[in-house]
Amino acid sequence: MAPSPDASLPGLCEAKIAEQTLPRSDTGLLKLSCLGVALIVLTAAGLPLHVPGAITLPSPRATLLFVALMGVAALIYFAAVVLVLRVRLRRSATWLVLGIAVVLRVIPLPTPPFLSSDVFRYVWDGKVQNAGINPYRYLPADPALAALRDSAIYPHVNRATYARTIYPPMAQLIFRAVAAISPTILAMKLAAVAFELLAMGCIIAVLAAAGLPTERVLIYAWNPLAVWAFAGNGHVDAFAVGLIAAALLAQSRRHNTLTGALLGAAILVKFLPAAMAPALWRRRDWRMPAACAATILLLYACYIGVGRDVLGFLPGYASEEGLNQGTGLWLLAGLGDVLPLPAIASKLYLVIGAGVLVAAAAWVAFGSRPQPDPHRDIVRVAGNAAMLAAATLIVLSPHYAWYYAWLALPCCICPLRSVIYLSAAALLLYLDPLDEHFFWPSLVFVPCIALAVIDWRRPL
Repeated sequence: MAPSPDASLPGLCEAKIAEQTLPRSDTGLLKLSCLGVALIVLTAAGLPLHVPGAITLPSPRATLLFVALMGVAALIYFAAVVLVLRVRLRRSATWLVLGIAVVLRVIPLPTPPFLSSDVFRYVWDGKVQNAGINPYRYLPADPALAALRDSAIYPHVNRATYARTIYPPMAQLIFRAVAAISPTILAMKLAAVAFELLAMGCIIAVLAAAGLPTERVLIYAWNPLAVWAFAGNGHVDAFAVGLIAAALLAQSRRHNTLTGALLGAAILVKFLPAAMAPALWRRRDWRMPAACAATILLLYACYIGVGRDVLGFLPGYASEEGLNQGTGLWLLAGLGDVLPLPAIASKLYLVIGAGVLVAAAAWVAFGSRPQPDPHRDIVRVAGNAAMLAAATLIVLSPHYAWYYAWLALPCCICPLRSVIYLSAAALLLYLDPLDEHFFWPSLVFVPCIALAVIDWRRPL
């Protein structure tokens, strides 16, 4: 099928709707069950690698083995994705998908985090707020917060001696609410899973309204990186996942103001969802961007008492991750390995990268033709959102695996090979065997770019 001149790349995904005849398979549900059980076994197999009481894996060998298990799980996950996209399954398949998704999350949920210590900072920020203190005001190690220190949370707070919190206001409100109920790691992880379940419910509602098979929620729900990043380690991105899914549902029903408010809240959980804004905007509509901007301003107003410090560690984080020098940027790191780069190289790269992303955003906002039926149009919207988000992450190339798991969410509605691959293959970033930021990450980014070309020429 050749793309029409006015078709957008993700818009081509609309070719696969439920009304079209997919090959029937009486064994499809059995195959899906076997794949789900295999994922459960592999998830459970990862737990014994953790040493009780530690918040990291005990050795590089254990980390390698853990990533190998996740890699096998990712291959099984890819097989399950192919199955739900190409085989017509019974309606009960959705309940099977959800049941296995819950079991996958229950397995690592009670265990301490062992791939990251970020969740300890979430609980700490919540405790600070519930003590009546602005979380952006003090370093965790400041004597003013001495009374809040305990043996369970404070010793594991990262960057305690030099970094104020980096997390934006919506994330802070969630931290405060969870810590008010229970200032524990388990409570924060439960909240993360609750937002994931909200996301799955919203995506199922969108799929049903669009006439798409609801078992496609598997594309997010069975992603092994999402399981370990959120149920296993409680990363803040899970809160953004729930809000983004709710925004997609609101957009599919043309509730433009609600879409903007939900997107603004998601942006102030983790700034990256801002990349999706052009996809969720309807041409000539002012309510969505106004609601988004108003939500952002309102949330920042809750913490503005500290002035410029409301940005927290964000400026320092860019320097720490090598964005200012270019050492943390995938393409620049590769160029730096073969030739000396001038000091201005990183700034030039970021300017060019920003220009490319702005051009892509303008194309999505003004060149992608909406469908008159909002239930069909959401496929185009989701595909464009996935494409913009993935492009942003490739340009910035963060080397933390959990930054990528949320990309699978819009692919439930508009499956793109490249983005689905990126959302799971990023698990390789838990390893850094070469102690550099180009050759090993290329295993993630190069196939993704190649698959993007295939997505353009031959949609799923």
